[in-house]
Amino acid sequence: MSTPKTALIIGASRGLGLGLVERLLADGWQVTATVRDPQKADALKALGPVNIEQLDMDDQQAVIALSQHLKAQTFDLLFVNAGVKGPENQAPGHATLAEVGQLFFTNAVAPINLAQRFVPQIRKDSGVLAFMSSVLGSVTMPDAPELALYKASKAALNSMTNTLVTQLGEQKLTVLSLHPGWVKTDMGGEGADLDVQTSVRGLIAQVNAYAGKGGHHFVNYKGETIPW
Repeated sequence: MSTPKTALIIGASRGLGLGLVERLLADGWQVTATVRDPQKADALKALGPVNIEQLDMDDQQAVIALSQHLKAQTFDLLFVNAGVKGPENQAPGHATLAEVGQLFFTNAVAPINLAQRFVPQIRKDSGVLAFMSSVLGSVTMPDAPELALYKASKAALNSMTNTLVTQLGEQKLTVLSLHPGWVKTDMGGEGADLDVQTSVRGLIAQVNAYAGKGGHHFVNYKGETIPW
């Protein structure tokens, strides 16, 4: 029997994060998953043998503590899924400094901070670092003006991911900025095109397809390249 692959999923209490854990378990992976509030992790616990850790990704000290707690582990996949939609009215004149700061910190700064901490624990040569990005982060595609701030935060995530890749030096790491499609989640809403299972099946297929290739790739759940 070959050794099971290992994954660390950041933000897994519901939606796509929960779906990723379910899919990986079905595929035989060993999974560690983080949630902000363990009291709201019943759906995650019900999936089976998951190592559940508490983490607020915005809390720098909590990120450091988790990396220390898990320092003996090596991961084939680190998937940073946590993110927020931002204020209801995203016209720049309506957003407060606090709202914009929270949105950009949670969606762009905190994921990179966390990734930097865990990069040494991603398996050399074959490991994958994945970020839940969005096609809305493409600055060449002028969709969804009503989500102007969210779009900008995902473009910022892509940009900071690109910078992270240039700082990796000799480490041959595969980095994916993934668009899950428009999915029926709390963020995507009931009018969305895809169910969670279809999206995560595709996302994990891309993780498997790109493992070991190296470089930074912006693709959707079908494996189609998205223009930056």
